[in-house]
Amino acid sequence: MEKFTTLSGIAAPMPLVNIDTDMIIPKQFLKTIKRSGLGVNLFDEMRYDRDGNEIPDFVLNKPQYREASILVAGDNFGCGSSREHAPWALADFGIRCIISTSFADIFYNNCFKNGILPVVLPQDQVDRLMEDAEKGANARIEVDLEEQSITTSEGEKFTFEVDAFKKHCLINGLDDIGLTMEKAAAIDAFEATAAQARPWV
Repeated sequence: MEKFTTLSGIAAPMPLVNIDTDMIIPKQFLKTIKRSGLGVNLFDEMRYDRDGNEIPDFVLNKPQYREASILVAGDNFGCGSSREHAPWALADFGIRCIISTSFADIFYNNCFKNGILPVVLPQDQVDRLMEDAEKGANARIEVDLEEQSITTSEGEKFTFEVDAFKKHCLINGLDDIGLTMEKAAAIDAFEATAAQARPWV
């Protein structure tokens, strides 16, 4: 998993509330078990019309937001079913950080396991970041996980809370497999001892 320390990027404003996982990646795209290739279908029903043409008014279709790596979203982002394909699609598109007043619990935890930093801030601070994001590609937001801060394009800084263990995992690029592999030597030693003690197993 890619490490997350600092991020300077274009932020796309998505003020909708209750953006659920089916809106993020519709159910017809859940057949794959690969984490790559889903970015093209991110927000599929909002990005494309029935003929597969881009809807110009959708934020990620606008030229100034095509390279967005941050989403500033409305309340309760990631609600609905617990599909892990949702953070897969966001990450594959290039989204590394999502800022909102609240997230659905399962989606929030899945973000950390897939290299995405979900940040919870008070409404007034999210509103300020939403205004900043609406300036387009010239307004880059800075996210510093080490410092636990977000800085607007005008230098205004907000701090956020994050679980120490989740922070450690993101900074070091550790998903569940990575965490297990950190204990590889201890696991190998245990297996060797167990094989000697119970060779019939």
